[in-house]
Amino acid sequence: MRHPTRRWTIAAAGAALFLSAGTASSETPEAITVFAAASVKNALDEAAAAFKSKTGVDARISYAASLTLAKQIEAGAPADVFVSADAASMDYLAERKLIDPATRVDLLGNSLVLVAPKTAAFDRLALKQEAILGALDGGRIAMGDPLSVPAGKYGRAAFEKLGLWSAMESRAAFADNVRNALLFVARGEAPLGVVYATDARAEPKVKVVASFPSDSHPRIVYPLAATTKAGEPARRFVAFLKSAAGKAAFEKQGFVFLPR
Repeated sequence: MRHPTRRWTIAAAGAALFLSAGTASSETPEAITVFAAASVKNALDEAAAAFKSKTGVDARISYAASLTLAKQIEAGAPADVFVSADAASMDYLAERKLIDPATRVDLLGNSLVLVAPKTAAFDRLALKQEAILGALDGGRIAMGDPLSVPAGKYGRAAFEKLGLWSAMESRAAFADNVRNALLFVARGEAPLGVVYATDARAEPKVKVVASFPSDSHPRIVYPLAATTKAGEPARRFVAFLKSAAGKAAFEKQGFVFLPR
């Protein structure tokens, strides 16, 4: 569906670091570079700290929207590991032979929710046009940009399935990643936001007021893979994320650890 000419966007508060192609992190065994979807930040930071404690290898992580990161890797950013919030962004790199297919795995699952500021007068909201527009009260609904952010793509699909997208599109404030949409709601600058359940769990200043049916959008899957530039330390990190230690960090944040 075509977006209106005038797009309301939320400025990037935490755009990914595009590392110089001249700094090949995989050449330094003590450090690897990880590009990861913004929504895994809390869990991945914890897993990376545990990995460093165990191995001495520092995982330096840049967070942003998955497709943004995939295109940076395509442009030469020296990432060793990629964690995507959708299969499409990983497929983008696979088609260009920039990931090692032997290391690729669907690591995590998630769910999609509607959040409001913790101080909102309501605790539950029906996923109906009248209820949502009433809660917005002239304000905007924060969500990832459907053109580039997986959470935005899932959100648009869910609204379309529920017959709400035509009403929501013109009232949306599109963020460059899901954590920025979450921040917009947490600051009280948007009455509502569409984020992952794990994002809502990580932010004490918001509350979940509705959950989108799982059949209203494509299945939410987080693929993991080492890039073709990855050395042995990065491959060890991938193996660590698949292990019980990695599972513990992700499940603590509410992710579903997918069976192998």
